[in-house]
Amino acid sequence: MKSRTTPPSTQDRRTTATLFLTSHLLLATATPFHQSRSHRLGLPACFAAGGGGGGGGFGTKKKTSTSPKKHNNNNNNNNNNNTKKNKIKSKSKYNGGLFSDDILGSSNPSSSSHPEIAAAVDAPPLDRFGLPLPTIDDVFPPLSPDIPRVPVQMKRSRYEFDRDEVAEAMKHHLGVDLNVFDDRGYSLHVERPRDDGDDDTPLKPWKLNLLHKDPPVFSIENFFTPRECESYKSLALDDDKHDFSQHSAVKIASPTFAASSISKRTSTTWFCRYEMVPTLLAKVQRLLGAEVGVERMEEPQIVRYRTGEEFSWHYDEIPSSQLSNGGQRQATLLVYLNDLEEDRGGATVFRDLTAPISSCDDDDDDDDPTTDRRQRRLAIRPSTGTALLFFPSYRDGTPDVRTLHKGEVALSPKMIAQVWVHERDYRAGVPEGNRQEDAVEEVERERRRLGFC
Repeated sequence: MKSRTTPPSTQDRRTTATLFLTSHLLLATATPFHQSRSHRLGLPACFAAGGGGGGGGFGTKKKTSTSPKKHNNNNNNNNNNNTKKNKIKSKSKYNGGLFSDDILGSSNPSSSSHPEIAAAVDAPPLDRFGLPLPTIDDVFPPLSPDIPRVPVQMKRSRYEFDRDEVAEAMKHHLGVDLNVFDDRGYSLHVERPRDDGDDDTPLKPWKLNLLHKDPPVFSIENFFTPRECESYKSLALDDDKHDFSQHSAVKIASPTFAASSISKRTSTTWFCRYEMVPTLLAKVQRLLGAEVGVERMEEPQIVRYRTGEEFSWHYDEIPSSQLSNGGQRQATLLVYLNDLEEDRGGATVFRDLTAPISSCDDDDDDDDPTTDRRQRRLAIRPSTGTALLFFPSYRDGTPDVRTLHKGEVALSPKMIAQVWVHERDYRAGVPEGNRQEDAVEEVERERRRLGFC
């Protein structure tokens, strides 16, 4: 029997969240307002018909507003007070969002000289039906302290690869093939540049970094070369160079797994034919090991986030209704195709995981009430060619509730390539007729070119 600690009460947490949201969803679907184009929830027809994978599992949709939300006070006793009290009535119209923008607290001032204003500011924001807006903690209750989470301990303020530590971190998850790396975390293979160009820049080896120990989260530097990043971006964006009439890729806005999904995802996704992305597939197989064949990989995707776009808190797990196709997702791998500076957002953030801790950190900071613990969340900033690898479920397919994450609002354009690996063989559905076996020869050719065999 496996010896691992499974986070308790997973079903209870989701049941609570589902019950909490039911009243909002029922009321929301009862009004024609929610049938407007900007707030319609559901899958694209080609995605639903194909039965293929999507952007993410169970998620949230967060309401955004730039104006303070104030409680409506109808207790007007005389004409002199009408003007003042009308000023504190709610001015924001319900826009179909299900979540309060004040989940981390309000900065609105209150005044002891105007108790009605103070009461309005302190009251919870309400939707158009007078119900409190659910917060992220309502949908995704904070994890119990009993649920284990082990951050990486850095030495001398920098990460040092430790093969034994990595092996320990992977023992309950799919993990990576450590035979690919030396004792410093550098890949053993030597990638060969393409023959169809004049770029003779030496190719850098991969560099494996453990970002979080339990659950394991990895980054792989130099997973894609700059040239490969440009090639994959152009695959999605340069429509004139590709025969899209033959459905080599399908462009979908904000795909999710179910029509009832409430994730807020404002990006655009291209579902690619397997034979169009042999480099990505060959490198994923090399990283995860021979046991992970292309037949277990979901449709490869290229995702674009324009300025202001995001993917709110969500899990990557598969809904139980779709587990018959390949089982649960065991691994998420995405490759950042461009850089984003630290002040440009777009990071991948894990709510319940802590960034690596330096042994030189002052432990007294934990007792400082001014310390903003949110800044210690594990966040990975996009860097050209770097891959991010984590595991939505354990080896046995049990979802790992510790992997709640989001794609921050991007303040500059951001693009990624991504693929998910399932427990078993997966049947693709998008584009129509997309099949893993059509890519086998191309992937094998890429493996030889890249020095994998």
